[in-house]
Amino acid sequence: MMDLTYIWIGIIGFGVLMYVLADGFDLGVGILFPFARNDVERDVMMNSVAPVWDGNETWLILGGAGLLAAFPLVYTVFLPALYIGVFLMLAGLIFRGIAFEFRFKAVEGKRGLWNWSFCIGSLVAAFAQGAVVGTFIQGFDTLDRRFVGGAFDWLTPFTVMTGLGLVAGYALIGACWLVLKTEGELQQRIRGWALKLLAAVMVVFLVISVWTPLVDDYVRERWFGFATWLWIIPALTVAVAFALWRFLKLGHDATPFVATIGLFMLFYGGLLFSKWPYVVPPNYTFHDAASAPESQLFLLVGVLFVIPFVLMYTAWTYYVFRGKVRAGVGYH
Repeated sequence: MMDLTYIWIGIIGFGVLMYVLADGFDLGVGILFPFARNDVERDVMMNSVAPVWDGNETWLILGGAGLLAAFPLVYTVFLPALYIGVFLMLAGLIFRGIAFEFRFKAVEGKRGLWNWSFCIGSLVAAFAQGAVVGTFIQGFDTLDRRFVGGAFDWLTPFTVMTGLGLVAGYALIGACWLVLKTEGELQQRIRGWALKLLAAVMVVFLVISVWTPLVDDYVRERWFGFATWLWIIPALTVAVAFALWRFLKLGHDATPFVATIGLFMLFYGGLLFSKWPYVVPPNYTFHDAASAPESQLFLLVGVLFVIPFVLMYTAWTYYVFRGKVRAGVGYH
């Protein structure tokens, strides 16, 4: 029989990547909210994501539900270890969702509270996601397939750095989305934001690249031992970052966003290949964490039916709302 575990790795890996890319830019727009000069500019920024932000979070549900079904051990360890971090992430997403809806209904001149709520919710959700990634890199204290550490083991200087790194990364992809969707003087200022954020992201990338082998013996062995080919990924990352810088300098609209997607894919690939085949490091591989083949097959039928429909309505939404956003007009 075909090894269904690898199929599920592909499905969940794809779902998580789609969530990071799709919800990443609208979280980034929220993070950048305070830098707008007035509510007219904030209206343009929010209107750029208004038609798509709900659908973007579909990938979080798909990835989370698939992970529970296909790799239950991940939930057994991750939830006790990351309870506070996951709670902060979900609270941030809920908070920003409420702010998103209430801001549109607020009386003119009374939107300050919801502006800051949208920003803080986006910031907290992004930081929590980055801290979760840092905790995954650090690994977990486990015994008999259970987490045995403390409630705040996830919060370390390293996870704070990865949290701040993802905040900067989401702000960068959000800025490049706004470069694609805006025009005029606002667009030019956002290009300046994107250049500064690219510099911040690359500094964090360098720091984490140096720091990671120091906190994880397995990664150090892979990078400097039998998997030295992984250094291709940092080299490609630098090349794509240079291309992004050039696109922004040359005044391109669409290519900066595409290049930023490429950056995120390289970061994501580097993380997965560095930790492979562990899903609950340092002890449990994907096969150790997998559910029974019968369960995987039963759930696979439903997921393979759902994913094409999610892709189709997502593609259709982005196609319909493919233009620029103008103040007082919205998409045109």
